Amino acid sequence: MQDVTQSGSSNPVMVLFRSDLRIRDNLALATAVATGRPVVCVAVFDQESAGVRPLGAARRWWLHHSLHALSKSLEAFGGRLILRRGPMKEAGVALAAEMGASAVFWNRRYVPSEAGSDAALLFALRERGVKAESFDGQLLHEPMRLKAATGGYYKVFGAFKRALGAQPEPRDPVDAPDRLNSWKGELRSDALDDWQFLPRKPDWSAGLNESWTPGEASAQANLEAFLSERLEGYGQGRDFPARGATSRLSPHLVAGEITPFQILARLRLLRTSHQTEDAAKLRAELAWREFCYHLLCHNPDLASANFAPAFNRFPWQADFSHLKAWQAGRTGYPIVDAGMRQLWRTGWMHNRIRMVVASFLTKHLLIDWREGEKWFWDTLVDADPANNPANWQWVAGSGADAAPYFRIFNPVLQGKKFDPDGDYTRRFVPELARLGSRYLHEPWCAPANDLKAAGVKLGEHYPVPLVEHREARDRALAAYKQLKGTHEDHSARP
Repeated sequence: MQDVTQSGSSNPVMVLFRSDLRIRDNLALATAVATGRPVVCVAVFDQESAGVRPLGAARRWWLHHSLHALSKSLEAFGGRLILRRGPMKEAGVALAAEMGASAVFWNRRYVPSEAGSDAALLFALRERGVKAESFDGQLLHEPMRLKAATGGYYKVFGAFKRALGAQPEPRDPVDAPDRLNSWKGELRSDALDDWQFLPRKPDWSAGLNESWTPGEASAQANLEAFLSERLEGYGQGRDFPARGATSRLSPHLVAGEITPFQILARLRLLRTSHQTEDAAKLRAELAWREFCYHLLCHNPDLASANFAPAFNRFPWQADFSHLKAWQAGRTGYPIVDAGMRQLWRTGWMHNRIRMVVASFLTKHLLIDWREGEKWFWDTLVDADPANNPANWQWVAGSGADAAPYFRIFNPVLQGKKFDPDGDYTRRFVPELARLGSRYLHEPWCAPANDLKAAGVKLGEHYPVPLVEHREARDRALAAYKQLKGTHEDHSARP
């Protein structure tokens, strides 16, 4: 870390918080403290700069609670969190002028529109004689710097992962400061409640409140619990939604409450006997996240445009009734419906089930992947601007390193394989709770007596399937074969 100690001046240093709502491993904050100057911590909420995508409802819920947690943490260190909203450049320049800041520090963001507004802020501050500097923290590598052998960017995950692995070992995380020398001047702050991030009429957040505790402390607790209780067997267990074997770190990563540097540092501290394929799988998941940002930085319209231009002529079906049934978890396929209901209730969905429901929407129903991406963006607490569109395009077949056109998940077989006892499905589709495991994932095949004993009347208590699997598969294959050769599978998704 650069030594910029300049003790003796009363002009404060401003630290911007955006996608880095933490005190530990925060290079911008650590550098500000190292100057010896008073520090002003500011969270700027920007939905107005050009190209910035408005946050979905679930992410706004998370942001409210995460900002509240950050504010309390800063107070414990002797600091205070100032809240402002508005375009990043204008808000940052105005705040620096109000406090007479000698410097403004922040951690880099990599969504192209956000990076552009940060670049404009940096230029405007320096033009006014204010020191401005940015630091890493969100990603293990700078997405625009890693180059393929051809000189362009990587479009295949396997090659990207090897290149990333060949880089020097990631830096160690930095500690939290012992204490903040907070600026004593007057500065107006918005009230968090006035930002109205929480749902009110109706308040649909009960399931989120039961499922999650946003904030840095919770992120660290989740990491420790995962490493001590769930890492062993993670490589295989993460595919079974009823086991609870996932890390549950994704929403904390999106909010910047924890960094990939911290995760890898904790993995390095594990005993050698624990450095298994399970740890390698977690590293691969972090590498996939890096790959998604690598793609986004080179394709700013990843959430709105097909990565593979051939898909511009794909015959998507605009069936609003089918889309609404999918969103509501009323498709007639229990494993799909369980996933969609888990999403609505908890703001999250198991990764294996995300692939199943995405495949069902794009291949069984032939509905444009962008409709699914928008729904996930609004309802996921871990809706990530890079992962979300990249994963949707991967499943649909239109993305980089995409799944081949003939990979169409059979929702019945997926349910039987990954939820064989039906615990996950019964939890979120309670109307089928009394139906035996033999027919749980295909209730339309159950004998009438079994359905009656389970209290299930298809078409009344639980819907009949929107489409028949074999017919839907044949229809999808016919549509995808028109584009055959434009989206080969190069390597498997980790």
